[in-house]
Amino acid sequence: MVNKQKILIVDDDENIAELISLYLTKECFDTMMVHDGEEALVAFDTYQPNLILLDLMLPGIDGYQVCREIRTRSAVPIIMLSAKGEVFDKVLGLELGADDYILKPFDSKELVARVKAVLRRYQHAPKTESPAADKGKRVEYQGIVINLTNYSVIVDGQNVEMPPKELELLYFLASSPNQVFTREQLLDQIWGYEYIGDTRTVDVHIKRIREKIKDHAGWGLATVWGIGYKFETK
Repeated sequence: MVNKQKILIVDDDENIAELISLYLTKECFDTMMVHDGEEALVAFDTYQPNLILLDLMLPGIDGYQVCREIRTRSAVPIIMLSAKGEVFDKVLGLELGADDYILKPFDSKELVARVKAVLRRYQHAPKTESPAADKGKRVEYQGIVINLTNYSVIVDGQNVEMPPKELELLYFLASSPNQVFTREQLLDQIWGYEYIGDTRTVDVHIKRIREKIKDHAGWGLATVWGIGYKFETK
């Protein structure tokens, strides 16, 4: 029998959590509900979900803090749920490593579609392989090594922490030096064609990467105005 994929639902509103659980159970997912941030972190370790639906406004430890903590130890997909629709809130969620952001109130079909889309992207993303395959998932330039096998970035000998999507974006650009990619192309390649979002997602991730790694004498992330971005070698 095929094991059901497990969804951890974190929402302090028990009625909303139960409603989400009902939607997902009908789609043959296994669900677990918790109602605060501390419970979420405990459940993450014990339940080991395939995806987390994470409300932002939680008592005690809020959703942003939960996301930040989980991202220090796992790349499990996280979809944030919030009634806060300001651009700042969405950007902050994405910067912390969330894979998607859904506004409340939401349509049940849209919620299920986004869960399935994020799971597909995660399942099809490159996973850790044998050392023999490592070379094919590693790009190196003077002063930087980007390794997609173990999800690491080393700059001038120092490890640079990056959420999975930032690292994947940097790796993709660096794998095709001096080639210009539009924001739409980058959304398709990194987030998948099913992603329900806008091109600002790419801008946010590029901004965060630039804050963590500065341009080198021989390379850098370049903006091609009106088009997109490229990893430029000099």
